[in-house]
Order: sequence, then structure tokens, then C-alpha cells
Amino acid sequence: MSGPTDPTSDYLARRQLKTGTAGWVLLAGLGVSYVISGDYSGWNFGLAEGGFGGLLIAGVVIAAMYLAMVLGMAELSSALPAAGGGYTFARRALGPWGGFATGTAILVEYAIAPAAIATFIGAYVESLGLFGITDGWWVYLAAYAIFVGIHLAGVGEALKVMFVVTAIALVGLIVFVIGAIPLFDAGNLVDIAPTDAAGASEFLPFGVLGIWSAVPFAIWFFLAVEGVPLAAEEARDPSRNVPRGILVSMLVLIVTGACVLVLATGALGANALSESGNPLVEALGTGPLAVVVNYIGLAGLVASFFSIIYAYSRQTFALSRAGYLPRVLSVTNGRKAPTLALIVPGIIGFLLSLTGQGDVLLNMAVFGAALSYVLMMVSHIVLRRREPGMERPYRTPGGVATTGFALVVAMIAVIATFLVDLVAALCTLGAFALFMAYFAFYSRHHLVAGAPDEEFAALSDAEAELR
Repeated sequence: MSGPTDPTSDYLARRQLKTGTAGWVLLAGLGVSYVISGDYSGWNFGLAEGGFGGLLIAGVVIAAMYLAMVLGMAELSSALPAAGGGYTFARRALGPWGGFATGTAILVEYAIAPAAIATFIGAYVESLGLFGITDGWWVYLAAYAIFVGIHLAGVGEALKVMFVVTAIALVGLIVFVIGAIPLFDAGNLVDIAPTDAAGASEFLPFGVLGIWSAVPFAIWFFLAVEGVPLAAEEARDPSRNVPRGILVSMLVLIVTGACVLVLATGALGANALSESGNPLVEALGTGPLAVVVNYIGLAGLVASFFSIIYAYSRQTFALSRAGYLPRVLSVTNGRKAPTLALIVPGIIGFLLSLTGQGDVLLNMAVFGAALSYVLMMVSHIVLRRREPGMERPYRTPGGVATTGFALVVAMIAVIATFLVDLVAALCTLGAFALFMAYFAFYSRHHLVAGAPDEEFAALSDAEAELR
């Protein structure tokens, strides 16, 4: 491991984020913002994999996994508050290889998820007939250019914009619930004809295996909420506010996810909803409430798109600052925003969005996410066993039993991505392998000893030698 060539350089000074920006309310808003697009679009493709019953069961299991996982992450973020989030935790627990593998999996998730959301934004814009747009790529380009630009203006401004847009999106979900209740028909939940699959029924039209295939789409209800700890270096009193923010956001998302799954499917029918690009709007039909939800749904998609840009920039920043990725990516501008960490993954995401395959991109993002969950839960268990004396302002209820449950479900989720789309999962695995090859042959020999995440690990090593 080596530091910058010039020991007296201002290496870290040129890589500083703006501290003390966010309290727990803004952090909770950030957590909801990451995910809320998943309520408006994407999850419904799971109906084509498992039917309502399969997606419902998968949703309950995945909600339990996420709740267990964020309880573990709340502990880790209180003990190790740094911009690397899951990478920071894994670096301390699993060493440089485990840290980079976790950070890479998270980065794959956060770089691809906005591309998927961009395609959904395009579908909503086209359905509204805004600006006469019929070709989505203009929408994708505008979305990346505008929202990367806002982030370049600084984190305080970005978080406040995200909070307002997220609040609007939550209002949209309330409007949807009000409009969908009178349209609800329990028969619509099970209108997909049963197949000849093992265990098939009206409730599980694609059999027991359909539950497993629906898992990646159930994850879309919660995907990226684990990104709240990425704001640790920019939060006020992070050991207290980050755990509170991530837990509050998770509870909000459980309620919203349950409402849209049951009411949207019951209003339109599982069969019709399974192919919809804007499911909440189609569930409400053609009335004035549908128009309102269509406009506000666009705000929900923008909220997640906007906030995940924040997440990928902070993950890229942390990996670059420590030398795992090219160091130039972590240089910050005068507003303390990491310029190239915002722009470079944005360009990659835009190019991916040009495929227009939102469901495929969704599965690719879920693969990266699920792999990172496995590694983060292993990190929690390892640190509990290896460093029981570590200062933990917040402790996970149930300890390793809680995170052990999340670990098992996350492993099942990784396998499920191969069931849904083998090519997408293999492509994502290939990209992950290329990152690991870069680390093996180059960056592991050029790490920055003075970076916060490396210092956390060095402190751990020093304490271990004294024991």
C-alpha cells in the first residue's frame, strides 16, 4: 500500500466532502428517495414471473430481508461513518479484496439502476405526450444532464431538492391509494391462468418456482435504501442520525410497497399489469386522478434517479480516494462535489439506457445489489465475532442471527437473477470480474494509506497486534 507520491501534497484536501449537511429527516428522505421509483414502475414485471401470489410471498420475504439488513447496516454505519458505506464496512471486516468486491458490487448496482429508471421516465413522458416526445433517448439524455448538473452544485442543494421531489412523490402515492380503493376487486389479483408448473394454482399460477423468479422484482420495492450510509461524511452526528434515517425510510417503504402491490393489482388485474410501463396510471384508468398520478409518478421516478446519482458518485468517490479506482475520479470542485465521480458513471448509465430494456437493466442492478448484500452481511457477522469490543453507538437487535437471516435470503436473491435473465446476470458478472481483474493487476498496489477507509482498517490491524 502506498500513499501519494508527494507526502506533503494536498491529496486529501482536494478530496473533501461538505460535512454537517444532513440531519436524520433529510437522511430518511434520501432513503425513501432512492427507492420510491420502485413503487411507480418495475415491480409489476414480477407478476409475469410469479403471479400475484408469487410476488406477494417474495415481497414479504424480501421486506424481512431488507429490514434485517438495514438493522445490521445501522450498526455498521454508527461504528464506521464514512462515505464508502458498505465498502467501508467490508474493508474493515474482509480486507482490501473483500472491500473492493463489495464496493464494486454496489457501484454496479448504482450505475445501472439509474439507466433502468431513465427508461421508465421515458415511458411516463411519452404517455403524457410531453413536448411531443416519442423517442426516449432525448429524455434519458436530458435527465442525466440536468440532474448530474444539480449535483455538481453541491450536496446541500441536491439533498433539499431530493427531499421536496420525494415529498411530492409520496403525495402521489396517497392520491393513487384514494383512487384505487373503489376500483379494487379481489378477483383481479388472481386473473392469470395457472400453468402446469409444480404447485401451480390460481394464487401461484407459475408454481412454487415462480416465487423465486419474482424475487428480483420484489427487491425493486426496496433497492438502494442501503445507500443511506453513503451520506455519513456529510451528515450531522452520523453515528446517531444515519441509523435513524435508514430505519425510518425502511418502515415508510414497507407501507408504500404493500399498498401499491395489492391495490394496483386489484384495480387492473395481474395479467394486464404484468406488462405495463406505468402500472399505477393504468390501474386508475383514464380519469383525472390517473392524470395526476401520471405527472406525480414522473416526480417519483425523478426522485430515485436523482438520488441514486448521488449514491453512485459517493461510492465512486470513496473507492477512488482510497486508490481502488483511478484517483482523478475523487477530486472535488469548489462546492465540494466529486466532479468526475458524477460525470463518468453518468455517461456509462446513459449509454446503457439507450438499450431501452428497463426490465433487463433492472435485473442487472439487482444482481449487483444482492451480491453486495451478501458481502455486507458477512462483514457484520465477522466484525461481531472478531471485534466484539468495537464502539457501536447502535447495536443490531438479534445480532448475528438477524444479519444471518438477511445473508441467506440475499444468497437466494443472487441465484434468482440467473433464473429471470441468464444473459443479463452473466453480463453483470462479467463486468464485476473486469473490475476485480483491474484490482488484482494494478490498483491493489497503489492504495492510499491516508484515506479514511484505509485508516479504519489500519486501526483495526494495530489493535489486533496489541491483543
